[in-house]
Amino acid sequence: QVQLVESGGGLVQPGGSLRLSCAASGIIFSINDMGWYRQAPGKQRELVAAITSGGSTNYADSVKGRFTISRDNAKNTVYLQMNSLKPEDTAVYYCNAYYRLRGNIWGQGTQVTVSS
Repeated sequence: QVQLVESGGGLVQPGGSLRLSCAASGIIFSINDMGWYRQAPGKQRELVAAITSGGSTNYADSVKGRFTISRDNAKNTVYLQMNSLKPEDTAVYYCNAYYRLRGNIWGQGTQVTVSS
């Protein structure tokens, strides 16, 4: 069964940190480009960070220098380390897997709330 399962979301104070994890199953993880997206209430889903199958990364300008995406192909898992969190980072965060011959797969999402 093809599945992406996110974990690690929660409530954190401004300036705090969280690490999101996304465990993949049913796919050849190493050949997929992986990404983290987020959607805040009333807003469109946006790309936060992505990492290609070859390990190249890119980030939204709003998170550069604060967030780090990484992957562990042996564990079929992609991570998003989020530091110096701001209230505007509050959103549901979604994991995405893309392979050109199959298209996109999405996780169910995990809530991140940054509030004092």
